[in-house]
Amino acid sequence: MSTRIGKAEFSAMMAGAIERVRSRSDFLSELDSACGDGDHGITMRRAMGLLEKALAEKKEESLSALIDRLAWALLGVDGGATGPLLGSFFMGMAEAVGGQNELDGAAFASAFEAGLASVQRQTKAQVGDKTMIDALVPAVKALRACADAGKTFANSLRDAAEAARNGAASTKNLIAKFGKAKFSAERTLGHQDAGATSMAMIFEGFCEGVIKTT
Repeated sequence: MSTRIGKAEFSAMMAGAIERVRSRSDFLSELDSACGDGDHGITMRRAMGLLEKALAEKKEESLSALIDRLAWALLGVDGGATGPLLGSFFMGMAEAVGGQNELDGAAFASAFEAGLASVQRQTKAQVGDKTMIDALVPAVKALRACADAGKTFANSLRDAAEAARNGAASTKNLIAKFGKAKFSAERTLGHQDAGATSMAMIFEGFCEGVIKTT
């Protein structure tokens, strides 16, 4: 587990993310109610349910096929841009993984970078626009830095989760420029973005899932 990651470890990561987001979904809706429709927690809980169902299929397949199946599950989520963006993230990861059934640190970071690039082809949002990007970008950068430093997967995901959490917290000081929250403009100041927070929770869950396997 400390040097390579395969289907079992990735599945554990996903299980951790599902558990983490589901347990905090009410908080996500509370955050979203400040500047949005207040339904982000409901949407994320629905997304986690679809992921859990897809993960439970236990097919004999490659790592990339597993990630691709998870991507398609997310693309089926109703509720704004959440499904398309998260689905695109996993779709990009699946394409980057290709025929590899185990990933070393560098390949793992590359897969996440490809996922980020896929998301950025779907949205013009940048860091500082008060969206999920504010958590996703620093998390992916942390994974690359950890891979370059030769850190274990558990430590890499711990650093990525911390970076995502800090990125989400930073959105309190930002004005929303995307989604329905942008219509609230300055009134969004002081409120943490729900999308960035759910992304941070996903990375926290990834870390928790990996730790449980070690």
